[in-house]
Amino acid sequence: MATKVSGSKAGTGAHGEVVLARGQSVAMRMWRDEAPGTDKPMASRPYETVGYVIAGRAELTVSGEKVLLEPGDSWLVPEGAEHTYTILETFTAVEATSPPAR
Repeated sequence: MATKVSGSKAGTGAHGEVVLARGQSVAMRMWRDEAPGTDKPMASRPYETVGYVIAGRAELTVSGEKVLLEPGDSWLVPEGAEHTYTILETFTAVEATSPPAR
């Protein structure tokens, strides 16, 4: 059975993310119009994250390595890796997590 989540009716998660489709093994979310200068706290998560930049720029730091993310770029944060994001320009990106982020 297919599940559709309408973007205009998608809920908001605990960190301000737009909650999109979710299955048993993977979940998708969107970070929409994240403001520049917003540093996300250093975190380590029990899931793998892949993402794709739609607009804006951010700096991703994973285990001390810095990566500039720009429109059209995609990225991977391995499960358990310590990481943070610094928003450089108003940022919109889609992420998928496996297993689903809770």
